[in-house]
Amino acid sequence: MSTASRVAGRVEEIPFLDKRDASLLLVLPGLFVFSAFMLFPVLYLVAISFTNAAPSNLFAGEGALSVLLLGEAEFVGLENYADVLTDPLFWNSFGVTWLFVATSVALKIALSLGIALVVTGKRVRGKRFMRSLIILPMGLPAIFTITVWRGIFSSAQFGLANQILSSLGLGTVAWLSDRWMAFLAYNVTEAWLAYPFMVIITVSALQDVPKELHEAAMVDGAGYASRFLHVTLPSIKRPVLFASILTAAASFQQFLIPYVFNDGGPARQNELIVVYGYREALAFSEYGRGAAISLIAVLFIGAFMWLNVKRGKLADGVSDS
Repeated sequence: MSTASRVAGRVEEIPFLDKRDASLLLVLPGLFVFSAFMLFPVLYLVAISFTNAAPSNLFAGEGALSVLLLGEAEFVGLENYADVLTDPLFWNSFGVTWLFVATSVALKIALSLGIALVVTGKRVRGKRFMRSLIILPMGLPAIFTITVWRGIFSSAQFGLANQILSSLGLGTVAWLSDRWMAFLAYNVTEAWLAYPFMVIITVSALQDVPKELHEAAMVDGAGYASRFLHVTLPSIKRPVLFASILTAAASFQQFLIPYVFNDGGPARQNELIVVYGYREALAFSEYGRGAAISLIAVLFIGAFMWLNVKRGKLADGVSDS
């Protein structure tokens, strides 16, 4: 008899428990862990967003219980949300974030699709070795990778990107001091971080495309481009769409790239919404305002995920037609 069965048998012997309800006790440890590490922080964030919480009042009392009860922070209702939604910096951050999501996802799809087509091509040798190299970035700490890319896009002359441009006679670029050059650097780094996941999904989808469809198209005289547009893409669109939605949500929450590169600069122009919320909460000690920004971001991420899953009918399975 398994351990779970023995535990269930002993639980059912409790006199005030019905046999059908006894199994519910087995999920209580999981519910407790979920509440401690997921549900409670979210509820605490919601509570803080309706107060003027700051280090001066949140930690004014003594002991951890005082902090859990919000210390001496005062209830301000929707004031934090009103301040955020009328702040030009918020709308700049909001617009830059969505632009970053759109451009980075498009770049990741194009890059991943190109790599996946190469490593699944019939004429390519060493495909297994290439696939092992593809997942290499997934094993590296994100902060390490981002720091390396920051050095590559250094505005100094010794930066790798500037050395390449200089060798081509194009001079140097102030990558992290110019708004759109820094934005381009964000996109390239984000694509490097996310492409292994996208390639894995795309390669799996390409391997599931029926060979009979390509053979039938070749019999009809279709060339490679025509087969790619009318056979390959329709066959892999649902898995690629599924992966794109997941990586888009990750891009929306990107924090390390802008923060490590140039703090979302120059002059806060490239401040993604998570960096904006972090700075308002910790740099300016406006915990209530930062909590409101975080919840607004969660709301938009949730709406984005729900709309895409619903419209893409991904709840039915990525392999369904």
